[in-house]
Amino acid sequence: MITITEKAAEKVRQHIAEDDSLAGMALRVKVIGGGCAGFSHDLYFDDKVDEMDEVYESHGITFHVDPISNQYLEETEIDYLEEDLRSGFKFNNPNVKGTCGCGSSVSF
Repeated sequence: MITITEKAAEKVRQHIAEDDSLAGMALRVKVIGGGCAGFSHDLYFDDKVDEMDEVYESHGITFHVDPISNQYLEETEIDYLEEDLRSGFKFNNPNVKGTCGCGSSVSF
């Protein structure tokens, strides 16, 4: 199961409130190939659901996950961090075995 923290859910709701075109959309959560460690997490708004997708809900936010990504994202928590020099969504994924130096890509 994929979950989201309340802080991250609030940030998603804020994005939706600022852009009417996002109303009714879910978050697409994916693992994509690329980066120096091999894979990256991806997160974006999507209005399409495939019959093979897993659908999750946490703190009122709905997620669509394709079957291949789902195997890498089991028990992942999505958080939102605000730090001095950067802010953004962070994937707390217990399946990650390693990361690149900057932390933007992972290996499983």
